[in-house]
Amino acid sequence: MDLLNAIRSFVKVVEAGSIAGGARSLGVSPAAVSQTLARLERHLGTRLLARTTRSLAPTPAGLQYYQRVRHVEHELTLAEQALTTADSRPQGRLCIASTSAFGRHVLAPLIPAFTARYPGISIELLTNDRKVDHVRESVDVSLRIDAQLEDHLLARPMARIPFICCASPGYLAQAGFPASPEALRDHRCLVFRYPVDGRFLRWGFVRDGRRFDAEFGTVLISDDIDALTQMAVNDGGVARLADFLARPHLAAGRLVPLFAMQAPGQAYAQPEPMQVYLCVADRFAMNLKVKALRDFLQANLDPAWVLQA
Repeated sequence: MDLLNAIRSFVKVVEAGSIAGGARSLGVSPAAVSQTLARLERHLGTRLLARTTRSLAPTPAGLQYYQRVRHVEHELTLAEQALTTADSRPQGRLCIASTSAFGRHVLAPLIPAFTARYPGISIELLTNDRKVDHVRESVDVSLRIDAQLEDHLLARPMARIPFICCASPGYLAQAGFPASPEALRDHRCLVFRYPVDGRFLRWGFVRDGRRFDAEFGTVLISDDIDALTQMAVNDGGVARLADFLARPHLAAGRLVPLFAMQAPGQAYAQPEPMQVYLCVADRFAMNLKVKALRDFLQANLDPAWVLQA
C-alpha cells in the first residue's frame, strides 16, 4: 500500500467532510478514494471514519490519527512545491502509452528530439489499443482517444486531429464516388473494430451543427488501422483515416479525399475529428517529466491540431 498517498487521502476527506469533496481536491474519483481509505483502515486495524447516508465524520480513533498525520500532507505539498520551483531538469524513466497508430506515426518520430532536449529522461513507449493500467503497468502518462477514456484518469485535451474519408482511384473507378456520407451504405467500408470491447468505431459527421453517424454497406473489418490503410490503398474500399495516416497517401495520389465539396442539394458534412487526450492517474502524477512531454507535444505537434491550455 502507498501509505503516504493513503494518509493524504484521509486528511483531504476529513477536511472536506466527504469522500466526494476529498476526491475533488485530490483530482481522483470518489471510488478510488474509498478504496484507498478501506486499505488504510485494514492496515491500521481500526475504523477511522463513521459513515452514514448523510454524513461522514472521523471516529475517536480517526480524529486522533488525523491530529497526528495532518502535518504529513502539508509537508508533502511543500516538498512538491519545492521540486516544481527548483531549477532542476526532469530525469528518470518516463513510460508513455499510446494508441497504436498515434504512437507509431506521431509520437515515435518526435521522441528522438524529445530525448535530445531532455537527455536525463529514458523513454519506454507502449503502443497498443487495449486498456492500460497506469498503476499496475507503471505507466506515467498515456495518449488516448475518446473511446479509451476512463473515469478514474485525469484527462487533458491535447489535440483535435481531422479525419479524412478517402479511397483509391482504382476503387472509385470501379464503384463510383459517394456524393455524401449517406451514400456510404452503397459502398464497401473499411471499419476499425475496437479490440477492448469489440465494437466498431463509428464514422461521425456534423452537418449544420447536427451530428450523425454514417451507415455502412458491406464492410471489411480489422483491429489494426494500418492494415485498413493498406486495404484502402489497394482498392479495398472507403476508409476513414486520421490526417497523419491519410496525408502521405493523398500527396502521392494513392488515395483520393471524399466529401471535400458540398453534395448537390445538401450542406457540407464535416467528418467529426479525433480528440486526443493526455492522461495521468491523478494530479500527483503530473510531475516534471510529464509536464516536459506535455509542453513538448504542444510545441511540436501539427499547429492545426493542438489545443492550447
